[in-house]
Amino acid sequence: MPKRKAAAPNRAFKVADQIQRDLTELIARELKDPRVGMVTIQAVEVTPDYAHAKIYFSLLVGDPVVTTEALNQGAGFLRNGLFKRLQIHTVPTLHFLFDRTTERAADMNALIAQAVASRSKEE
Repeated sequence: MPKRKAAAPNRAFKVADQIQRDLTELIARELKDPRVGMVTIQAVEVTPDYAHAKIYFSLLVGDPVVTTEALNQGAGFLRNGLFKRLQIHTVPTLHFLFDRTTERAADMNALIAQAVASRSKEE
């Protein structure tokens, strides 16, 4: 018996992209939690069965631990907002995770600049 081909191989990526766009708007306009500051959604990973979604975010100002807690507490409200916007059968359970990529990139840039400065002093 031949294997059944997936209906849309990029569908998970499209759903994740749409979730990212909708969550950005929902957090900015409808989430009224003072603990959530200026949040940027960096990436969304959706499981193949669309049951769970990991939402990676970064902050401009604020405490990452408090913001993560606030977003995870508001996940039900945000999921309900997604349910109204998305045209899929199963809206995933949202899990918010703080993304330290931008911090690490800034640290690496500082180290590189320091190494270049010390090298130019030696020459």
